[in-house]
Amino acid sequence: MRLGYFTMPLHPMGRNCTETLQEDRQAIILADKLGFYDAFVGEHLTEITENIVCSMLFLATLVSDTKNIKLATGTSNISQWHPAMLASHAAMFDHLAKGRFIFGISPGILRCDAEALGILDEDRNKLFADAIDVILEIWKREQPYDIDLPNNRYKVTTRTTRRLEIGRGHLYKPYQNPHPEIVGTVVAPYSKGVIAMGRRDFHPLSANFLMSKWLPTHWANYEQGKKEVGKVADRNDWRIARTIFVADNDKVAESYGCTDANSPYRYYWRLLLTKMISAGRHAAFKLNESDPDSILTEEYLTDKLVLRGTVNKVVDQILALREETGDFGELVYAGMDWVDPALTKRSMELMATEVMPRVNAAIAREGKPARAA
Repeated sequence: MRLGYFTMPLHPMGRNCTETLQEDRQAIILADKLGFYDAFVGEHLTEITENIVCSMLFLATLVSDTKNIKLATGTSNISQWHPAMLASHAAMFDHLAKGRFIFGISPGILRCDAEALGILDEDRNKLFADAIDVILEIWKREQPYDIDLPNNRYKVTTRTTRRLEIGRGHLYKPYQNPHPEIVGTVVAPYSKGVIAMGRRDFHPLSANFLMSKWLPTHWANYEQGKKEVGKVADRNDWRIARTIFVADNDKVAESYGCTDANSPYRYYWRLLLTKMISAGRHAAFKLNESDPDSILTEEYLTDKLVLRGTVNKVVDQILALREETGDFGELVYAGMDWVDPALTKRSMELMATEVMPRVNAAIAREGKPARAA
């Protein structure tokens, strides 16, 4: 099982963005040194607590400061860009990173972003579907492109103005052939979007927002999408994100990871709960869809959704998760604000050097993958 990293990021409103951007960079530089496989970074245009407005621009600052880790948009909000722009930006980034790039995609769900861009009343899922179709066509075709897909709002051509003798009229192709790995984040239980991912060979990343009970619904739908196009789903392509804190003793793990009023984990779930309720997406937090909203408190979410403890306790929790979900290829560690930098770095170090080796040793002792969910 691989170890990945994900950050929204999510910082307190009073923090200086110059400082938090550097903190977010240092987290990924550390992840690279510790052997994390990839790092996904979110983007939001109008959220002061989520300070990265363009994940690809942010990740470009890390190409020269990292050696092995794959740099992943987590996600590029496709509805907010013209596909010719995003296809070219992603392809150029892939060259800068020499293939250490994963293209994480989603429609972009923040209504305030949409309002700022004048697309609040648009069907952003349709914008997303149209745009990704065109991005893939740009990467597949040669100039003059002449992309005019049925029922697609985006038309792309350079036929009228191209001048091949001076190199005009070309759009970037990615470094990776035919294109970078494409990953979609999945939040909702029973998400239908993951069926489409299976059909198109995009890979799912199940969000850390979701109660683990609902994770098998993602795999079932991904398998369905694969079957619809005559292919077999590979569990190695499934990523599951979880919120994790590892400490050298249980008292610190419980306090910093859950009960302390200043815990970054409590802050994370407090703010995320408010945001998800306002977006009408808080069902992911419930163990049963019929549960009343009143059960959803920061205490409840922090207790249920933070894997925490000393090394052996976290190993046991991850193996229990795997028993619940069936086998999966990558556990994605969710990054928090650095309230205590030493504890934050130590948690990442223990995760990479102690927890994951023990998890993988336990899996190897089984001699076979976990049961299918």
